[in-house]
Amino acid sequence: MKLRITVEGKTYEVDVEVLEEGPHGPLYGSTSVHGSTVAGPSSPGSPESPPPHVAAPPAPVAAGSELVVKAPIVGTVVQIKVAPGDTVAVNQVLLVMEAMKMETNVASPLAGKVKTIRVSPGDAVKAGQVLVEFE
Repeated sequence: MKLRITVEGKTYEVDVEVLEEGPHGPLYGSTSVHGSTVAGPSSPGSPESPPPHVAAPPAPVAAGSELVVKAPIVGTVVQIKVAPGDTVAVNQVLLVMEAMKMETNVASPLAGKVKTIRVSPGDAVKAGQVLVEFE
């Protein structure tokens, strides 16, 4: 799938591989930028515009004997969509992070019950930092 993105006024064509469909839409895999600049920004709502909220592929699971979700990127926690005790489904959005003015949904890699949420809105997190623990 090809998308057109604009970063700091420059527009790029990007190839995106759709790995699988989740309950909240497609989950995207790795991307590659082709270095070619496209003339003129794409208009919002055009078929080539990227979706506003793309779920990050589920983060790695298991640190020791505990089941956890780790931050897929360096960023800031914007919103937490679950609470301790909630039962979640695979690919359900657990929280929203922001990095470089772009929001990333962090999805659950497994179905289960949330034990602990280790971050709060406004927290700065490092890639690989534990965000959520499961029972």
